[in-house]
Formats: sequence, C-alpha cells, structure tokens
Amino acid sequence: MNRGSLLAACGLFSLSLCVAALPAMAQRSAPPAGRSQSASAEMVIPQLRQEIDCGRIAAAIKQLNALKQRQPVPAGVDRLLGLAYYQQGKFAEADAAFASALEDDPHDTEAAQLRGLTLFRLGRPARAIPLLESAANWTAHTHVDPSYVLALCYLQTRQYDNARHAFAHQYGFAPDSASAYLIAARMLFRQNEPGEARQYAEKALTLNAKLPHAHELLGELALARQDPGAAIAELEKERAVNPLDGSVYDRLGDAYVRAGNYVQAEQALQRAVLLEPTATGPYILLGKALLADKDPSGAVMYLERAEKMDANNRMTHWLLAQAYRELGRDADAERESVITGKLTRSN
Repeated sequence: MNRGSLLAACGLFSLSLCVAALPAMAQRSAPPAGRSQSASAEMVIPQLRQEIDCGRIAAAIKQLNALKQRQPVPAGVDRLLGLAYYQQGKFAEADAAFASALEDDPHDTEAAQLRGLTLFRLGRPARAIPLLESAANWTAHTHVDPSYVLALCYLQTRQYDNARHAFAHQYGFAPDSASAYLIAARMLFRQNEPGEARQYAEKALTLNAKLPHAHELLGELALARQDPGAAIAELEKERAVNPLDGSVYDRLGDAYVRAGNYVQAEQALQRAVLLEPTATGPYILLGKALLADKDPSGAVMYLERAEKMDANNRMTHWLLAQAYRELGRDADAERESVITGKLTRSN
C-alpha cells in the first residue's frame, strides 16, 4: 500500500472511532431525566405565579396539577396551587394544598401565613391562630393586614387581651394604652359583644379621661340597649371633649329623639348638618324629630334633601309618606309608600 492509501485508511479509521464514541459522549454529557424535569419546573413556577397575578388562574391550576403528577412533586407547586385556589375563593381546596406544602416544608412561611388566612375564611379561627402567629414576614399576596386578621381570630375565640395587643400593633399603639383599649372596645362592639366593649371603653377612660370617642362609644352602647338617658349623658361628655365632630351631634340628636326631647334633638342635628353636610343621617333624623314635633312641612324639607342625596334609603321614603299624608298630599304619600315597599322587598 502506498503512502497516500495508508493515510486515507488511517483517516477513515479515526473517523469511525469518533463516530462510534458519539453515543457514549452524549450519554455522559446529558443530564439525568429527573434533573432536567426539576430545572424545567424551576423555570415554569415563576411564570405560573405571574399567570395567577394576572388573573389567568384556571390555566395556571391546570398546569400546576400536571406538575403535581411528577415524582417527587417540584418544590413550590403545592404552595402556588393553594394561592390559586385561595384567589378563586375555593378555600377548602386551598387549605388542602397549603397543608401539603407544609408537610413537604414545615418552614415554608408563605404557605403557613396563607393557610392561616384560609382557615380564618373557613371559620376556623382557633386553628388559624398558631399559623398567623408564626408568620414573621408577610407577602403582598395576602392583600390584608395580618395583625387585623389575627386580632379577629382572637376576638372570635374570646382572647380579648390578645386581640387588643394585635389591634394595637396594627395601629402602632402601645399595647396597654388607652387607645389600644378603645380600638378593642370598638371592635368588640362590632362583634356584638356589648358587655366587653363597655368594660374596655371604661378602662380606656380610666387611662385617659379626655380620650376622644370613648364617651361616644359608650353612648352608642347605651343606645343599643335602649337607654337614651344614659346615651345623652355619655354623648354630652363627648361633646365637651370633641366639640367639632359631626357624628357626636348625630348620635346625640338620635338620643334626644328617643327620649322625646325634640327641641334639643333639632338643635343637635342642626349642628350635625353643618359639620357633615354630605351625610344623610342628620337630615333623616331631623325629619323624624319634626314629624314627632307636629311639623310635617319642616320634616318634608329635610327628608326631600335626604332623598336627593340617597334615593335608595327606605327610611327616608317611609317618613316622607307619613309627612305627605299629614299635609294632605295623598298622591305623593302613595308614591312614597310604593317606593318603600319596593325597597323593603329588594332588601
């Protein structure tokens, strides 16, 4: 064999060796299938979170459920699935997903806080409390103030002092301050706990006798228990502390109407109108007071003003019907009675 033929033969031999080695090289350089899938999930999950944030939740859930079929389930899938269900209002499904996420990673703070919120929405405040307490750094995905939700859980489980501390944290008050007691009292009143609300409001006044809105709340509590005399006493004290708050005169006028003292009711409500010209409450109460004081013409003036401000208030139309009837305006009275009936049925 001549030299040229020998070189050609050697070249072909070398090329055949390279071709033969390609499968082995490819096998050594390709990542394992599990690692490839893991890397793929790490890239997809942030994209799915953006999908949820943009409102494309159903599509995200479909892809997340597909990812859950992998073994092991990629990290973050259950948490994100829980978030998607939470935003859909499917709280039972969200709770199951967050529970699964916490089984995989007990230190998943976001899953813990979101499960706490979910349990609160499911009406399970006692189970929500430890999860909400453990969450240190809250994310924007909750869209609520965690201190407020935790405080509500404490209220619903009758842990009133803990609720006070949580409300104080939310508002930046010292936990044992007069303001902390007053905000807790207001929330207790909303939760239909008048006895405890009264105790907390009175405690607030022992800490600060001139605290604004404390006597007002005690006045509202007195009105709620049908004690206008006690309400007047508290609201007059509030007026001395807080003389430019229109809501005080509104409540005071209501108390005087209930006590049958229409002259003082009208004086208080006129002040409320001046301080809160866009509020319908004082106008309606003025109409009620003037009707009771046998002045239907004056009542109509205030009630028609209230109707222009809020045409869907049933009480306004009911009082107008009475006032028109006393003035002999039977057609107007009938019209208002019909409107009252429609509003009553719609509610």
